Amino acid sequence: MVKDGYKFAAAPLLLGAMAIAFHWNWLGGVLIFLGLFVIYFFRDPEREPPADPDTIVSPADGHVMLVVEESLGGVAGRRISVFLSVFDVHVNRSPVEGKITAIEYQTGKFYAAMRGKASAENEQNAFHVSTVHGDVVFKQIAGWVARRILCWKSVGDTVVRGERIGMIRFGSRMDIWLPERAKILVRPGQRVAAGSSVLARWK
Repeated sequence: MVKDGYKFAAAPLLLGAMAIAFHWNWLGGVLIFLGLFVIYFFRDPEREPPADPDTIVSPADGHVMLVVEESLGGVAGRRISVFLSVFDVHVNRSPVEGKITAIEYQTGKFYAAMRGKASAENEQNAFHVSTVHGDVVFKQIAGWVARRILCWKSVGDTVVRGERIGMIRFGSRMDIWLPERAKILVRPGQRVAAGSSVLARWK
């Protein structure tokens, strides 16, 4: 479990136990349920990326929302958007191996993460990673519920596929932009797991 989960879960669990001790069973039950849900939300299971080094894995757990043609900096490519519900694991992972050349934080709106304009207008944190195949960009995007983006990496760090890079608290979205030389292997509606599900493969 992510260590932040302990501090968020401690208060409702303690208050719930106290409420039950005073025979406020209904309130105690609600508080204990809330504390247990927080522990569940901050879970951080181990993941094993595929052995094939040319595969690109999902940066997040959730469902593929979109696969769209999109240029970035004049370079043709595609964007894959993954939506995370409050029931998904929210630890984010690097989809590729490479060096982080930039991390760009942008303040913004808090539209529902499934809305199209959330990709451009919501608060977000974008990682630019240089790989042997080309540059890849992936974003942690805050949603209507998620209003706290955590980044655990710095510019200049080297990451491997499936390595933990941060977390978004409570319902969110992640986008990944890939150049044309990457062959997309997923479709909208498909469920993916961070660090293990293959999104694409370098041609």
